[in-house]
Amino acid sequence: MSERLTPQAAWDQLVEGNERFIAGTPQHPNQDLERRHVLEAGQRPTAVIFGCGDSRVASEIIFDQGLGDLFVVRTAGHIIDNAVLGSIEFGVELLDVPLIVILGHQSCGAVAAAIDADETGQMPPGYVRDIAVEVLPSVARAKAAGDASPAAVGALHVRATADLLLDRSRICHDAVESGTLGIVGATYALSDGKASVLTATPTVTG
Repeated sequence: MSERLTPQAAWDQLVEGNERFIAGTPQHPNQDLERRHVLEAGQRPTAVIFGCGDSRVASEIIFDQGLGDLFVVRTAGHIIDNAVLGSIEFGVELLDVPLIVILGHQSCGAVAAAIDADETGQMPPGYVRDIAVEVLPSVARAKAAGDASPAAVGALHVRATADLLLDRSRICHDAVESGTLGIVGATYALSDGKASVLTATPTVTG
């Protein structure tokens, strides 16, 4: 299996893959018969990607990665619950990943639902309500800052998710404190395919 990367090196690898995707020159690495056989012995992904379930934001594709490269957790609006925390901690504690990426995106339906609920006072039906409720604090912060656009709310929600992860997960918190784990909050632009850093703990450049 591959050697463990630093948080910065893991992010650099994702950036390089994203640049290939943007340019339309993906390599589609680690997707052949040999890779499948290697992975029978176990996995050692380079990052946990916690992103939205939106069908337009498939992490392995936009970062041009292959089998065994990413440990992906997805919920609508990248909402954290106990199962998500356990899944992320599995990646950190048992798979020894050096990086967590929280990936928001342009035109997020969860963000739109929360903004609409705030504007109309009408919550969405069923369990979709629970998703909107989790995003509403970011809507309130965006309004207080004078910009409640979907982009501004989405960026605040990514940052809030990163803060919540560190607050609720002792495993992630301690790994960051020890310098073995980095957490990047990023947003993906549907228009050009670029994933851009919004926040990073510790500082990750690129």
